[in-house]
Amino acid sequence: MADTHTARDTLIDLLHGVERFNTEVFPQNRELFASLAESQSPDTLFIACADSRVNPSMITQTQPGDLFVLRNIGNIVPAYGEMLGGVSSAIEYAVSALKVSHIIVCGHSNCGAMKALLDPDPTKLARMPTVASWLRNAEAARAVLEASDAGPATVRSLSEQNVQLQIAHLRTHPAVAAGVARGTLTLQGWFYDIASGEVVVLDETSRTFIHVDEAIAKLQAQKADDTTTP
Repeated sequence: MADTHTARDTLIDLLHGVERFNTEVFPQNRELFASLAESQSPDTLFIACADSRVNPSMITQTQPGDLFVLRNIGNIVPAYGEMLGGVSSAIEYAVSALKVSHIIVCGHSNCGAMKALLDPDPTKLARMPTVASWLRNAEAARAVLEASDAGPATVRSLSEQNVQLQIAHLRTHPAVAAGVARGTLTLQGWFYDIASGEVVVLDETSRTFIHVDEAIAKLQAQKADDTTTP
């Protein structure tokens, strides 16, 4: 009975949250929601893990309508043709219909999917065959780490390598490949540390993760070059 009571209390708390949204948050943002009522035009597709500790809007300090969010176990993007379904259709829709300018793949610390990939427990995975099948889309990330001389693999190093792998998978999707070729779409990888709040950004040139301020400086320099180049 105690567990049932706890579950019921959780649902009641969620509904109280809806009440507060209706009576406090929505009225304060009525104009914003009115502007979003009939259409959306997000600039960014944000691909993140379904982990409850990762909040894309909080991390990026964005408003409703700014991000088209795609979440799944391990922030995974199967290569095109491998598992056509929800992930591939969301990517295609974001790029072809919504015309997003950016796709971000965001991994995070203490990721359960990466833990399972790094040290698989056959007993647990046998009870979750769909999860086991899904994680095969990140298997190459572990293979790269095992073949490198960077020392023993950690959950963080595997998560970072997985971000790089999923960026590579993104490039196999026709809509993404076309957008990148036209110069209308950019891809970026992030890693979010839950304990510190730090976000680091994948630098495509060095294939390493750099601090946000360095990533901003690089983009600002590129912008300045674009404005001065005839």
